[in-house]
Amino acid sequence: MPRLIQPLDTGDPLGPLPQEFAAIMRPELPSLIKEIGVEVTRAYPEYARLLGGPNGQAIRVGVEQSLAAFVDLVAEPTSATPLRDDICRRFGRFEAYEGRTMETLQGAYRLGARVALRRAKKVGRRYNFSPSLMLSFADALFAYVDELEALSREGFLEVQSRSGEQSETMRRQLLHLVLAGRPVPRSAIAELCEQTGWTLPEQVTLVAVRAPAGLDRISADHDVLIDPGDPQPHLLIPGPVDEARREMLDRTIPGGGAAIGLTVPTARASDSIRWARRVLELVDTGVIEDAPFIRCEDHLITLWLLSDPALLDQLATRELAPVSAISTTRRERLIETLRIWLDTRGTAAQMGELLDVHPQTVRYRMRSLEAIFGAQLTDPESRFSTEAVLRAMQLRARSGKTLN
Repeated sequence: MPRLIQPLDTGDPLGPLPQEFAAIMRPELPSLIKEIGVEVTRAYPEYARLLGGPNGQAIRVGVEQSLAAFVDLVAEPTSATPLRDDICRRFGRFEAYEGRTMETLQGAYRLGARVALRRAKKVGRRYNFSPSLMLSFADALFAYVDELEALSREGFLEVQSRSGEQSETMRRQLLHLVLAGRPVPRSAIAELCEQTGWTLPEQVTLVAVRAPAGLDRISADHDVLIDPGDPQPHLLIPGPVDEARREMLDRTIPGGGAAIGLTVPTARASDSIRWARRVLELVDTGVIEDAPFIRCEDHLITLWLLSDPALLDQLATRELAPVSAISTTRRERLIETLRIWLDTRGTAAQMGELLDVHPQTVRYRMRSLEAIFGAQLTDPESRFSTEAVLRAMQLRARSGKTLN
């Protein structure tokens, strides 16, 4: 029968572990590490994903080093543990980069300690460990876990202390690089993603905010990139703006005054912000009705028709050339009648109601339009061009601007 191992007689009922205890523990490490891995990944699925990723091997080495260091300290209490200390701080930094609190990592540490204690009880029965030795082991184990947590918290707080300024600066740089598009080397974006812990998404939605922006950065989701200091403040949201993201925007931009761009591939992010800013311009000029949050997708035709004012002027000059020599009052009446006809294809009576004129007046104007425009009203391509110009003129008239 194995001999009974007692803790050293120090006068303290929970004295230090005898050094020979390390020789008993060391052969248990390989299987104990596997058992802890199974239990932790079952309880914390996020760690299961990490172990299956590119950093999985480094994490396993870190766990092995932490357990081995405990055994080494039992064999030689004065041993230095620089590698273990560095690994624990890295674990803490990684949690901060991932946007998690320390609670998950603390839970994993303590779960690992419980698994180790369960194994120690099993081994203790084999070696007839005394109750006082088991208590000493438990006391030493959980004190060791406190050390690991303290070291990881150092790394965690190190990142957090930088996050207020340095990390935010890097995230703004990342936002600018994503918006810059293809000329930027993809390696530069990848490097900043690694440094900030931000995952480059396949799609993004940009949100333009009217300055001065009252942005509540703390209320934004961690994966949202923001540049509140830009003359034209904006946010980058990975993926589409669903209901949860919409509620987040309410909290982040409590005063409203924002336009939500289209969801586009990340390489086209600059298009999304360009359209969103154009919508805000059209709101400011009265073309689009104001609201706390305006979706670009609700105003695509307006954006298209008013995308190039100078080109619109040229189109209007060409398409409305047949009435350019007519007096201003008559020209405006004919153009309005033409617009109503193109919009409705209605009868003279129906158009008369919309124009507030007699049906006979509508018929007279339509005969005049047919005589003036001729084939331009019967050719589908020409008619489409004329209709597009008239719709754009109507939209731009809301802002008080007129075409030359």
